[in-house]
Amino acid sequence: MDLYLPIAEMSVNALVIILLGGGVGFLSGMFGVGGGFLTTPLLIFYGIPPTIAVASSATQITGSSVSGALAYWRRGQVDVKMGAILVAGGLVGAGIGQILFRFLQKLGQIDIAINIIYVLFLGGVGLLMLREAITELRLERIVAAGGEVPPMRLRRHVPWIAGLPGRTRFYKSGLYISPLAPLLLGAVVGVLTVIMGIGGGFIMVPAMIYLLGMSASAVVGTSLFQIIFVTAATTMLHATSSKSVDIVLALLLLVGGVAGAQLGVQAAQKVKPENLRLALALLVLAVAVRLLFGLTIKPQSLFTLDFGA
Repeated sequence: MDLYLPIAEMSVNALVIILLGGGVGFLSGMFGVGGGFLTTPLLIFYGIPPTIAVASSATQITGSSVSGALAYWRRGQVDVKMGAILVAGGLVGAGIGQILFRFLQKLGQIDIAINIIYVLFLGGVGLLMLREAITELRLERIVAAGGEVPPMRLRRHVPWIAGLPGRTRFYKSGLYISPLAPLLLGAVVGVLTVIMGIGGGFIMVPAMIYLLGMSASAVVGTSLFQIIFVTAATTMLHATSSKSVDIVLALLLLVGGVAGAQLGVQAAQKVKPENLRLALALLVLAVAVRLLFGLTIKPQSLFTLDFGA
């Protein structure tokens, strides 16, 4: 069934968009990532204008993150104190990101900027995820063969974070650090949320583990908690400033995303994470390569008119 998108000014297959939202929602629930880092590129591949894809995917991420966060909340795996500080930083970052977004939009370079940023981020993140997944699979094979593996490094935050003033305890995260560290992290993710239409989880989750040193049991739920509020604020900023939120597109993504997130949470408790992380890394790299290819080929039209800026 085809539906017309009033803001994007084009028709789409509703079932395809719902399934796309469901797949991304599944990843959101499983890994604690907002999923926008895949939603936006996939919408662009489908033919949705990048500005519309960014703004509308942020709306979908909010809904799917609520669904996933509630599931982790019931399990007691959300650090509300840490999440509140991440949200505060994220809201500040979202405001800064909206200023940059409008600046690039007025210059007429927002589409190319979105694509370039995605290629760089997805390429870097995909390679890091691939390396980690391969390392874990190798260790698993060594253990299966009866060999010994080197002892795991103790979880700890980086030295400069320990030197920040005003340290406080985050009991559920198992930390005693300054709130300035998660505040700055939230601000960076807030900027990226507005410009790229991402939830920021694919940056937030590893940063919470390797930079802040958070307990793994609280990372995913706290990440989703933060994503809810920052992406909701991002949606409001896009709707009121750039006016690029297509509510029909967002609702289609949301229908699939909410259901997919619940399935993802259940799968995360049952499926081996190493194999899934490897598959996700390969998917991320494939999207980055496809975006890079799109930047190198000659477009059908060398000039376009944008009346929405």
